[in-house]
Amino acid sequence: MRFTPYRHLVQYYETDQMGVVHHSNYIRWFEEARVSFMDQMGFGYNEMEKAGVSSPVIEARCVYRTSARFHDEVLVFTHIDLFTGTRMTVSYRVVDAADGSLRAEGETRHCFLNRAGRPISLKRDCPAAFALFGELAEQDLYAE
Repeated sequence: MRFTPYRHLVQYYETDQMGVVHHSNYIRWFEEARVSFMDQMGFGYNEMEKAGVSSPVIEARCVYRTSARFHDEVLVFTHIDLFTGTRMTVSYRVVDAADGSLRAEGETRHCFLNRAGRPISLKRDCPAAFALFGELAEQDLYAE
């Protein structure tokens, strides 16, 4: 399975007084990229919620490398770095679409909950999703 990175055109409202993207927007882009990634894998948030599963962010971090500016186009590459069936770590690389320079990198950590907000094991409660996440974990999903 081959994935397409999430594309984002930097909007004016995402920039600060210095003309660069405000740091908080990178976390938003991580979420947008994760939604796109999960749709591509065939188990998007819509399907997950229909199955009675949610996956909240329990931790987020971002390291800012170079500044993105208004009207730059960036690509966000998303990877599942760790998947246990009860927890998942997703990493992100934000690169400039024109020259490939690294803008930011980071990760989000997630758990899996049922409709009542209780922790669950995907292996037990949603085996198809467990198999899919497990298959994609730690792979280079963007290789030619």
